[in-house]
Amino acid sequence: MSGEIVQLNVGGRRFSTSTQTLIWVPDSFFSSLLSGRIESIKDETGAIFIDRDPDAFVPILNFLRTKELDLRGLDLKVVKHEAEFYGITPLVKRLTLCEDISGSKCGNVYFHGYLHTAALPAIPSKTYFKLIGRSDMLSTSSLTSEDQETSNTRHGEIERIEDLHRVQLLTGHHNWLAVAYPRCVCCFQLADHKGSREQVFTSPFLEDTVEYLALNTRVVGQWGDKLVAASSGSKFQLWNCTQGTAIGKFDLGIQIDALFFVGSQVVAISYTGKVGIWNSRMPRHWQVQEVIPISSYDTGGTLLLLGCHNGSIYYIDMEKFPLRMKDNDLLVTELYRDPAGDKVTALSVYLTPKSCISGGNWIEIAYGTESGVVRVIVQHPETVYAAGHGPQLFQTFTVHRSPVIKVMLSEKHLISVCSDYNHVRTWNVTRFRGMLSTQPGSTPLASFKVVSLERSEPHPSSASGNMLGPFGERDDQQIFVQKVVPDSDHLFIRLVSTGKRICTIRSVDGSMIISYCVNECDGSSGMGSRPRRYLFTGHSNGCVQMWDLSSALQQANKQTDNMAGPTQDELLQVLDNCDLSNSRCTTPSVSPAASLYNTAGSSRVRCAGAALYDSHLASSIEEQHELDVVNEIHDDGENADMPVNRPTYFVSQC
Repeated sequence: MSGEIVQLNVGGRRFSTSTQTLIWVPDSFFSSLLSGRIESIKDETGAIFIDRDPDAFVPILNFLRTKELDLRGLDLKVVKHEAEFYGITPLVKRLTLCEDISGSKCGNVYFHGYLHTAALPAIPSKTYFKLIGRSDMLSTSSLTSEDQETSNTRHGEIERIEDLHRVQLLTGHHNWLAVAYPRCVCCFQLADHKGSREQVFTSPFLEDTVEYLALNTRVVGQWGDKLVAASSGSKFQLWNCTQGTAIGKFDLGIQIDALFFVGSQVVAISYTGKVGIWNSRMPRHWQVQEVIPISSYDTGGTLLLLGCHNGSIYYIDMEKFPLRMKDNDLLVTELYRDPAGDKVTALSVYLTPKSCISGGNWIEIAYGTESGVVRVIVQHPETVYAAGHGPQLFQTFTVHRSPVIKVMLSEKHLISVCSDYNHVRTWNVTRFRGMLSTQPGSTPLASFKVVSLERSEPHPSSASGNMLGPFGERDDQQIFVQKVVPDSDHLFIRLVSTGKRICTIRSVDGSMIISYCVNECDGSSGMGSRPRRYLFTGHSNGCVQMWDLSSALQQANKQTDNMAGPTQDELLQVLDNCDLSNSRCTTPSVSPAASLYNTAGSSRVRCAGAALYDSHLASSIEEQHELDVVNEIHDDGENADMPVNRPTYFVSQC
């Protein structure tokens, strides 16, 4: 038998070899095939048909013949995947070694530190037995793998004990980092010059899953200078980090859609039209006021700006607290109304530096609308209260055909992002003595896309923990953080102004990146030290990884290549293990999901598939479809007859 000639038909290409060549590796696919343990199919010529990639089979057959490896220009991962299917163990070991050498467990040059899973509070016995019972039920149920994946991730529900360790949210302030696990919040103090990362605070076990997180380490008031807040549903809890004490639990009365600090105040916003503010200096701390339904917001100094459905921009001046809170009035004042009355879907306020020439800060506001218009308005603080001297319209841009979902006005650039697969337009802005100037005015700089898919049924923390950006101070270089699919172990860091790729961050332990944040940490106590910018990534196994973005930006500025987001090959590799859907439902629907309507930055739904993503990279997507389409990407792997655990991600313009 060892001398017999074997005819193979691999993916339509014919190969001739000997039995001895194929079976010298024990317990391989070929030894099982030729011994009859695996049923074979023959073509019309009598050759054994194997439905696999013929190109990847060439180096594998060459290895079986000569024990030498020649990849012949093929990707190492592709050949390894095929070698694993055929069970060629010596080849798999060799390729694995090559991967291990090229990818270090210590990360790349920008890897800066690793925080192990925090010491979490004890799980109440009632919750513990509930999770144990649910895990047993899932493991013994008749659900398919895909159904189990959907069940485990729907609305961010906690189904297993292991789920309690994943990092839902991250936020930083100076040298402090707040980490939200599903049912608790921990705070770390980062002393980088000492190499220490001390866990300072741990909240009690929470009843509900954390959805939003806020941290301020420089609060002025009687409750301490380091506070952390976490919300679930309509309520948020507030703690003193250093003392480990609870300050209180506050109820907005409706689902909280944003939670953040403005100075010493905690602000909770519901897009339905409610604003709640907790003040650290007042005996009566919590005040809630109803306003017009909100579609966007931003802060600048002590100002809180609200973009609303009626086309108006309102502001709340936090400097008026606590006086106004005594009157039970947050003093919500209309600042500007859009000339067309469009919904204000994105806001950015920029306060110019004070100078003796201007006599104070100029307030510059960029905003985007549902119709795709971007406008810039300016307002001098001395004329705010003068009759007839409201903000002046400075410039209008009509370059988007979809709702604007983000806008950023900085010292040097104006950036807008619309819901057409995160299409970004950027402009250089001209300033004279720190203020916007019309000579020569704003000039177009770049146009690119930052594609980011979301789960078909996302948890609120998914959006807040995976924000696109821009990140960074407005007088410095800003970045986008691109996470193509939710279940990914790597991120693309891109320059906001041009879309150029700064670096690629890849998890050092292979765990999935669940959330991330960008934060500037103070330098060491030594003379001449400057704050450095870091990216913190929270992972499915509970760890937090640190990445040095300051070094990445410095090196990127010296490079001449113009690599941007993921290439076509990189994007297709990311999409290999998932399915795409234009509907948030599990089955195709003849109309867009209802959840797409009446939301900030709502948009039309587009058909998408592999060809669409190829074309998006060339910025040439043109065809639109009103019907929802489920695009299936099939895996011809070794377990073709078994259900494949593949998550489905929602594809829309936002």
